[in-house]
Amino acid sequence: MAMKRNGKSHVSSDSDEQFMSFKDVSLGPHEAQLRFRLIHFWEARNPVKKTLIGLEMLLIDEQGTVIQGFIPPGRIKKYLPDMKRGSVYKLINFYGSKNKPMYRVADHLATVSFTWNSEISALHEIPISIDEDRFRFHSHEDFETNCDLKGDLYDVVGHMKLVDGQTLIERPIIDDVKIATTRHIMIHVQSLEVYFCSGPVMKLYLWDQTATDFIKKFNSCENTPTVLLVTTVNTKRTLALASMSSTRVFMDNDVQPTRNYLTWYVSADVITKRETLTIADIFSYMSQESAKCTATIDDVVHGSSWYYIGCSECHSKATKGTNSLICTNAKCAKVNTTGVAQYRAKISVYDNTEQAFFVLLGDAGRELTGRHASELVSNYFKANKSEGADHEVPIPETLISIIGQTHKFCVKVTDHNFSGNTRAVTVTKILPLDTPPPTEASVGNDIGATSEESKQSGNDVCEPPTSRGDPADEDSKRTCGSADPGTAKRPRCGN
Repeated sequence: MAMKRNGKSHVSSDSDEQFMSFKDVSLGPHEAQLRFRLIHFWEARNPVKKTLIGLEMLLIDEQGTVIQGFIPPGRIKKYLPDMKRGSVYKLINFYGSKNKPMYRVADHLATVSFTWNSEISALHEIPISIDEDRFRFHSHEDFETNCDLKGDLYDVVGHMKLVDGQTLIERPIIDDVKIATTRHIMIHVQSLEVYFCSGPVMKLYLWDQTATDFIKKFNSCENTPTVLLVTTVNTKRTLALASMSSTRVFMDNDVQPTRNYLTWYVSADVITKRETLTIADIFSYMSQESAKCTATIDDVVHGSSWYYIGCSECHSKATKGTNSLICTNAKCAKVNTTGVAQYRAKISVYDNTEQAFFVLLGDAGRELTGRHASELVSNYFKANKSEGADHEVPIPETLISIIGQTHKFCVKVTDHNFSGNTRAVTVTKILPLDTPPPTEASVGNDIGATSEESKQSGNDVCEPPTSRGDPADEDSKRTCGSADPGTAKRPRCGN
């Protein structure tokens, strides 16, 4: 676990009093003295009944050891008036209770609990330096490991990609009324790792007071802030992080870790060369038949099927005939064809310039997930034998797991892109980020192989989002510019 120090505040005194170190705090009653800085305190409430459990604190001593503190609800009025975040205190008499297993904010096995005879007093002059803060940063692998375990609450620092569904190319306009109604704001955060490699994009949900604190701090910055540090977040599935009542928010130059990250991020942005088109470039140069761009997957769009039943010969859409499946491709027109599930998954993506919807067809979906659509559909029906042939298979976890990944996409555009307001972007191939661009011949082959399939599956894709909301949330407001291929069903074999 990586621990980061913040700045120190040094004051002096002639006092020779003896103080117990946090490292020596054990379980049970203590009549010793503690000297510490109060980093933060917050109310702990029952998540269901909302009743007050007590006042929790984060404390740090002169050796840099962090421990959690606790004041029972009946004693809060006695001690709270004298407590101020960032101040240094002396505590006499306390009880070392066992640190709670759920939602821990410190590694120490004990918690400093105030008892009936505890005495606390502020120290204005002391002969030592005490750190002002301490953070617990972890990699995204650690976050994934701790998903939904309700254990330790870790801190995260990174650069903001989206704020309330808006990029930072222009300063986002945050709808205070909407945030007040929904009680939360969502930020997409990405962390740089060693050698300036970008980690996956994580969705960060800030709730209630934390959301208010974020908006206030964000709007007070003269320039659009880039770096965000959020403490004690709870890890949810698919790399979603949620704030807690103990959460604090820092930006750009607030604390040393954000200042360090900002310097690092600027350096990385300078040395990183962009070799591919942005999404905005693709929309600007629709006359090109093909292009490639690097984008991050924000979501797998729900509300429409992620696959269709295609002809086993040409992969065009197959429709149900009187007694069998029939290929809809006039050049194939195969009767009694075998239905094979093919990818037709709609994903929302973004880069630093624009947001859009991409559609993954056939091999592009397999290259991204490593699995054939037919395999995933077959596995579902094997595990759910009671489901009928017309049952639509829900989006599999294999496909959901691509959220947050950044890839280089080969995409194609057709004449359909110039009709109305539709901007169709169909993915033909997934390239590794470190692979040279494909040759003109290979791109042409990919486009040719996918063109007919794209038309027959009714799937040239949707227009890019135009609102400021989360792309996934706005899906119900957008419609595709091509015919609906129909509800996907269990593939059937022809007679």
